[in-house]
Amino acid sequence: MPCIARTPSLPPPVLYPCDPRGQARLRSNVLAIRISTIRRSVLATALLSVVFPALADEGTTNLDGVVVTATRTEQTQSQTLSAVTVIDRADIERLQPSSLADLLRGTPGMQITNNGGAGKATSAFLRGTEADHVLVMIDGVKIGSATLGTAALQDIPVEQIERIEIVRGPFSSLYGSEAIGGVIQIFTRRPEGAFVPSFSLGVGSYRTLNGSAGFAGKSGDGWYSLEASHSQTHGIAACRWGAAEVGAACFADQSNKDGYRNTAVTLQGGYKFDEQWDADVRLYRSEGHNYYAGTYTDSDKSATQVVGGSVHYRPASNVKLTLSAGTSDDFEKDYLQGVYVSRFDTHRDLGSLQADVGFWGGLLSTGFDWQRDHVDSTAGYINPFTQVPVDGRINRGVFAQWQQTFGSQSVQASVRHDDNSQFGGKNTGSLLWGWDFTQTLRLTASYGTAFKAPTFNDLYYPYYGNPDLKPETSQNIELGLRGSYGWGYWSLNAFRNNVNNLITYDASTQAAANVDKARIRGAEGVVSGNVAGWLVTGTATWLDPRDESTNYEGKLLPRRARQTGNIDIDRTFGAFSVGGTWFVSGRRYDDLANQHPLGAYAITNLRVAYAISRDFKLQLALNNAFAKSYETAWYYNQPGRNYMLTLRYQPAQ
Repeated sequence: MPCIARTPSLPPPVLYPCDPRGQARLRSNVLAIRISTIRRSVLATALLSVVFPALADEGTTNLDGVVVTATRTEQTQSQTLSAVTVIDRADIERLQPSSLADLLRGTPGMQITNNGGAGKATSAFLRGTEADHVLVMIDGVKIGSATLGTAALQDIPVEQIERIEIVRGPFSSLYGSEAIGGVIQIFTRRPEGAFVPSFSLGVGSYRTLNGSAGFAGKSGDGWYSLEASHSQTHGIAACRWGAAEVGAACFADQSNKDGYRNTAVTLQGGYKFDEQWDADVRLYRSEGHNYYAGTYTDSDKSATQVVGGSVHYRPASNVKLTLSAGTSDDFEKDYLQGVYVSRFDTHRDLGSLQADVGFWGGLLSTGFDWQRDHVDSTAGYINPFTQVPVDGRINRGVFAQWQQTFGSQSVQASVRHDDNSQFGGKNTGSLLWGWDFTQTLRLTASYGTAFKAPTFNDLYYPYYGNPDLKPETSQNIELGLRGSYGWGYWSLNAFRNNVNNLITYDASTQAAANVDKARIRGAEGVVSGNVAGWLVTGTATWLDPRDESTNYEGKLLPRRARQTGNIDIDRTFGAFSVGGTWFVSGRRYDDLANQHPLGAYAITNLRVAYAISRDFKLQLALNNAFAKSYETAWYYNQPGRNYMLTLRYQPAQ
């Protein structure tokens, strides 16, 4: 199979033939731990729950915030039966992340790969599943490339984000395709108040400049928000020298810096007509211009755009109807020395009607989802059997969910049927149960199935596609225990996920095929609270991700460390605040044959902030403080020691 032009949006090829858009498709799956390790984790977590109250002040950490991603309905985080992590705007400004990837990296079950610094291809692997097994949404609208199957996380600036909800586990029974490992939903900024302006300005290493400005407010029964941001950096050399000689993903040895620019804007508003009717609309667009080392292409211009709106009708106190519609676009144009080479644009139309009805002490949610994908590309997507061009498909899904609490026990059950114009029908379901056996402890258990539809690359790309592909499927079982106290909270979840019909290149047919499978076992723990005035949050994930296909049975799946951990610690001293993050990752392999090891590493980020006045704050972040050299993808460099100095303005409310 011949190689084709490289685009930076894919992981680097290792031992695979070249696949669509010039990168090899890496298959890696989910997290694991042996029973003995789980027992030690339970003991350690239980010990923490005893030690922390003895050291803690009265905590401000709580789980009362409202989340919507876990059930498609509003509930507090403490009520959810799923493993959920919420990152709000206060967390973002406290942690001072340099990118969305930096913000996500320390969350439980999450592992991030990056191909050479700011703006380079970034993938999020949730609980060890594939990057295209994670559903990503912005303000309720599904985003991502219909050809590649993943979202361009590297192009979403943190200055546009108000909060993030990360739900771990299978959620195809609520959202359809892609939600095998979980769901990441990003909510754009919407400050509260009559009129709230804000801006930030930052300078940093690698000649980095960041700026943002916006305003939001309320007028009568309406609200509005506008936020714009821009960042640019000369970056680092994306590839380690010598990569081209050894056949790694960097196809050229270039010592120059690989820069990046990003401009983004969010515009949204809403109006409450009366006690029964309200509506909202929103627009989000992010544009990136990226440079990298390559001989087929060496730069690209990309964009992610979301347009959406919803109407809510409440005819009775226990009935709510929601009609939503929107579009999401993923654009990419590739260049070589400034000359246009290729285009991969995908457009997605979406619509949804959902009814939430409360009766018998429970909540029934039913709905219909409609999605149409369209591809506009120079590659030419053709059915290899009929030689007929294929540039679109439609998916229709119907779902139902029941939630109820019986005394100290809670149940969430959901079923869904998806009908796709390409592969036909697919049924999924899940059942979650929780038991509050004390006022502070909850036991949870769940079982769920999920699926991932083949991408247009899998189905129709020249010399690779196979229109007879089946969806990838999974079956996940999970057991959890969590505690909530005045000082904070802790949780421990153990799970097993079997993934079948994984799509990869089959040399015998010289096309994509459903030939791979994986077994995923793992455990993740979280503890967060106030200790002697310090806000401390620790997460740990243990994995045993094994390939069970014929060729690589028993091998560890690529780019999955068996152990990762993260500690955030922060404290305020009057006008000053200080903090630090320590992240550690175990050894991984970059290929299915386990021949290219990626070493273990630990990185330390330090931060300090000073409140100049009630409305102005000065922040300084020192990232990778000890200049650790490490790689998350074979032969791709990562930034060394670097700093960012930021001035923020936002009136106190």
